[in-house]
Amino acid sequence: MNDQKFRLERVRGVLVAPEEILSDLRLVAKKAGTDVISQKLYKNFGAFDPSTAIRKFGSWNEAVLAAGLKVANEVDISDDRLFENLMLLWTHYGRQPRRVELASSPSKFSQSAYNRRFGSWTDALAAFVDFANAAEVSVPDRKENASRRKTPGEPSERLKWRVRQRDNFVCRACGASPSLQPGLPLHVDHIVPWSRGGDTTEENLQTLCQPCNLSKGNL
Repeated sequence: MNDQKFRLERVRGVLVAPEEILSDLRLVAKKAGTDVISQKLYKNFGAFDPSTAIRKFGSWNEAVLAAGLKVANEVDISDDRLFENLMLLWTHYGRQPRRVELASSPSKFSQSAYNRRFGSWTDALAAFVDFANAAEVSVPDRKENASRRKTPGEPSERLKWRVRQRDNFVCRACGASPSLQPGLPLHVDHIVPWSRGGDTTEENLQTLCQPCNLSKGNL
């Protein structure tokens, strides 16, 4: 008996609608149990050749994103996005993230993205620290002419990270920390509410865990 398995033969020259490609990308992702689709993975399990998706959408990454999935190897990622990811990880773990943790959620980028941009993981961390500790640029509130406020109501991501770092990534109300409760959301909140004249400055901001910040808002 011939026990040879059936093999998929891709027919060249057949017109394929963009939605067919997107549907097949989602199907491969579902079967593989991942939302990160590389050309290699799709070539092994997809119904079409990756070049078909590239022709239809302009690039492989555009096709993957159009399908609502994540790209496996994004290039030319801006410093801001890479730094934002480091802020996310630093807050998530309550400490400086480790190289190996770039491969796991909630990280959005792998180590290779940082190596390409900065040369090494160590150099990436150094560049991030310089960025995060740089002097905050004051951006007046849009209603400054009417309210005479010198600071906006919402702190920048860089300022939020600096406040969390100052507070050692610990809630100042209850002492909770992501280092003890992984994934615990940490908020940055005004001590003197901005609506009552409090400025958005490091001195008037504090780190609160999500439960404490929400209960404060209900008082």
